[in-house]
Amino acid sequence: MNALRDHILSLVVFAPLVGALLLLLVPALERGAIQVIGLFWSAIVFALSLLLLRWFDGASGGMQLTEQHAWITSIGASYHLGVDGISLFLLLLTALLTPVALLASFASVEHRVKEFVICLLLLESGVLGALVALDLLLFYLFWELMLIPMYFLIGVWGYRDRVYAALKFFVYTMAGSLMMLFALLYVYATAPVAGQRSFDLPVLIAAVQNAPYPIGTELLLFGAFALSFAIKVPMFPLHTWLPLAHVQAPTAGSVILAGVLLKMGCYGFLRFALPLFPEASYWFLPPIAVLALVGILYGALVAMVQKDIKSLVAYSSISHLGFVMLGIAALEVKATTGAVYQMLSHGVSTGALFLLVGVLSERRHTRLISEYGGIAREVPIYTAVFVLIALSSIGLPGLNGFVGEFLILIGTFGSRVFDITALGPGAGRWLAVAAASGVILAAVYLLWMVRRVFFGPLRNPLNKGLRDLTLREGCVFAPLVILVVLMGVAPGYFLKRIEPAVAAAVSDVQQRARLAGMGRSLEARP
Repeated sequence: MNALRDHILSLVVFAPLVGALLLLLVPALERGAIQVIGLFWSAIVFALSLLLLRWFDGASGGMQLTEQHAWITSIGASYHLGVDGISLFLLLLTALLTPVALLASFASVEHRVKEFVICLLLLESGVLGALVALDLLLFYLFWELMLIPMYFLIGVWGYRDRVYAALKFFVYTMAGSLMMLFALLYVYATAPVAGQRSFDLPVLIAAVQNAPYPIGTELLLFGAFALSFAIKVPMFPLHTWLPLAHVQAPTAGSVILAGVLLKMGCYGFLRFALPLFPEASYWFLPPIAVLALVGILYGALVAMVQKDIKSLVAYSSISHLGFVMLGIAALEVKATTGAVYQMLSHGVSTGALFLLVGVLSERRHTRLISEYGGIAREVPIYTAVFVLIALSSIGLPGLNGFVGEFLILIGTFGSRVFDITALGPGAGRWLAVAAASGVILAAVYLLWMVRRVFFGPLRNPLNKGLRDLTLREGCVFAPLVILVVLMGVAPGYFLKRIEPAVAAAVSDVQQRARLAGMGRSLEARP
């Protein structure tokens, strides 16, 4: 058991890769066998990931279950893994959504099934590795591994404009990745590390803490990392690849993209950009907060005028992830804890919404809101699930979406990080008040869509006799519905494991920024 615990992160990260290799041995014509093997293997990965909850110490804010081995010793790269409260539940969410997405795709993916399942497993391995990598070179390899299978998922199994959508996704993401690579190599080459140079994240953080970069250099380095992560979130105005990618991607691709991939940008800010460049963070956080606010309002307003249900959900992601970035920019424990929680909530709720849209699209081969109306009588179970998930996405108290947004708003309202910036004292208050209007707008566009699709008279005769959720589809939605309710009524289970890591990270950035002279005015504020 000790050996399993010592290597549990490696097992979780590379188990999907092993499953993908095993599928290479299965004949491509054995479609059913491939789907079952992929589902079974991804379920094993999820079961392994649950062991992390058993061995994770929720009271600790540091890295746990760490593994470190020599890798490329000549350049100071090591195989270094670890998990904390920030990455723990994102890892579990990834491990859950993969088998859910695979099960949901059983009926919708009919060609190149073997390659489709392999791509999903490779994507899972890349995301899991990026979440636990504590070596910058190792992180970058996993970061790039995520890009390739997602490109093929959109480009091969997507809809009419899939090639253009995949290319746009690839160009945007690769451009950001190259900026991060240049900055990463600069940090590696110039960080004042004692002895051999290193890619190890804790070593680099300690080095730049002891000998900070000149502020101009640090601003450029933070900007390079931030640009890469902002594209992945995506933040306004770097968001234009996302709606097209979502609309053209197959359902499983949209689920993984919304549920997991977009969170990697937010995670990158917390894990790498802020701790490596704390002084530059104080210069960048105000514009990040303003852009987050613009994203909240812009995403919500554009979602209101969408005619396609999937496109509406895609723009809602821009709005909801604006809340996450606002919480991170506030650099306050409550707000940042809420941001991590909102990442999880968004992954569950928006992933479920894309699955629900996929079910309807499979039956009617259209996602236009105008093609529906009054279908609640035909599909009562489907309607009940859809309404529940929509309410969770709005942020109804008692469901998962409320907790994260509430913590973000109250944390931002009381944040003092903006007081010494150009935004001036009390900026956190007006940012929080303005962001709260995004909650109202979310209720408008989601409830309006629900009313037009499900209620009123049955206008289109083609919707007569629509089939309700099947047993397989019920198994797809069951864990997500449970999480929507559980995270709403019992958030303490999650928050007490998230908050210590967030408190340690926020405190470290604030302390090091004070040492650099940026945060001294904060202590004098009442």
